[in-house]
Amino acid sequence: MTQVYNQYSKARIGWFPFGLTGWQGAIVAVSTLPVFWSLKEQAWASAGMFALICAAVSLVTVVPVRGRSAIGWIIASTKFASGGLANWTTFRSRASCGAAEDLADVDLPGSLAGIEIHEGPPTGLTGARVAIIQNHATRTWAATAAIVHPGTGMRDADERSRFGRGLADLLDQVSRTELVDEVLFLVRTVPEDGAERDQWIRRHRRLDGPAQVKVINDELQQVLTGASVRTEAFVMIVVPESRLGKASREAGRGVEARAQILYSQMAEVEAQLKGGMGCTSVSWLTSPELAIACRTGFAPGDRAGIIDALNAQAANPDVNTEIPWAMAGPSGADAAARHYSHDAWNSISATIKLPVKGAVLGALAPILAPTGTGERRSFLVAFPILSQSKASRQSASSEWTSEMGQALREKAKMKQSTKARDEADQVRSLEAKLARGSALTRPYAVCTVTAPKTVRIAEYGRRLDASIRRAGFAPLRLDLAQDAAFAASVVPLGISLTRKGES
Repeated sequence: MTQVYNQYSKARIGWFPFGLTGWQGAIVAVSTLPVFWSLKEQAWASAGMFALICAAVSLVTVVPVRGRSAIGWIIASTKFASGGLANWTTFRSRASCGAAEDLADVDLPGSLAGIEIHEGPPTGLTGARVAIIQNHATRTWAATAAIVHPGTGMRDADERSRFGRGLADLLDQVSRTELVDEVLFLVRTVPEDGAERDQWIRRHRRLDGPAQVKVINDELQQVLTGASVRTEAFVMIVVPESRLGKASREAGRGVEARAQILYSQMAEVEAQLKGGMGCTSVSWLTSPELAIACRTGFAPGDRAGIIDALNAQAANPDVNTEIPWAMAGPSGADAAARHYSHDAWNSISATIKLPVKGAVLGALAPILAPTGTGERRSFLVAFPILSQSKASRQSASSEWTSEMGQALREKAKMKQSTKARDEADQVRSLEAKLARGSALTRPYAVCTVTAPKTVRIAEYGRRLDASIRRAGFAPLRLDLAQDAAFAASVVPLGISLTRKGES
């Protein structure tokens, strides 16, 4: 039988009936006071008016609209409009304006603006320098690896269970280090551009060969290129400066000391990726490789030119195949309310809601299947890991609030719903797992579709929502935060929506 994971609970459980949190219950209670005062004074007209006001306040406070309350939407809309008026949501690269002084300086838009890339010390037999990503905005350090995995599509239940246990072991392992606080998995699927096959045909085609064979090969290439997709997978580890700074004092301080600490974490993660999770290849990216991954994230169509340059370098060493960081981002980008515009492309991002019945390992695969010409799909699965002390406090608080809510319902003689009962059972199960040493994580996923500006991006957004529903999840469009969602789910630079500075 296929393994289904459904042992997750809410990050915050309300104390009061109907799942209200403390501040929501306080606002609703205060809004009802004028109603009771009017009833006491027998002012029936005032009581009716205050009752309508109380209903409106409760509706605005309690009822979520697309993942946010009405107050949340008002605050977010005000911030977005203010940013637009101040021209903060528009980006133009220094290179496009002729103002790029140092090509090694990172020039990226939005939540990527605080990124700085360092080259770590030589490592391995080849002496490669792994790119160390420093985010000044969120005070974090990260490293990115390109991975190759055989996939779960043709695997039976036992192998999927083994992969699932490998992922759980990976999270438990990094939690015990007390350094890594987030593990990110990013997958991008783009239509096959045929660049490698074009180069292969150019090298092996015989000029004196039969014309019919050439026609067959050309037609076969056209059909296969249109029906094939190319998948790229990355894993990123993120370490906050508050933890890394303390550990680096024993290694000599500075960027090199932090890189040495990160190298040790990368070795542990790589061993678990190749072991329990079944990855066949794990390659930590250097600065030039990371720049290429960043550039193809913003402009998927540039990949064919990069492949041509790599093949040309084999014959002519003078060919430049590197992309400077000053040009690794878009030449221009604009954040709209419901999509993100970058260079000649538009993107729409959505998060997913975990289903009550649970999720199967590999259930996100249908989301990666493109539905149109030139379309690119990608998603990020983030695993923010809480420290053992914080996890214990949150687990104890959740269990206490669950018990308190149950007691209040019994006191008010309210029947406990099946949903509330299941949430309470999951909280108790979570506390038992933490007591046995398991890690506490609040996973989430962000999915993105990218299409050329020559087509309507709204149609591709609807297709993305349909793919998410077909995979068994419910989509939630990340309106007013499309730029941050794109940076997290497409560009492998360790950006996520966990920290307030990135969302």
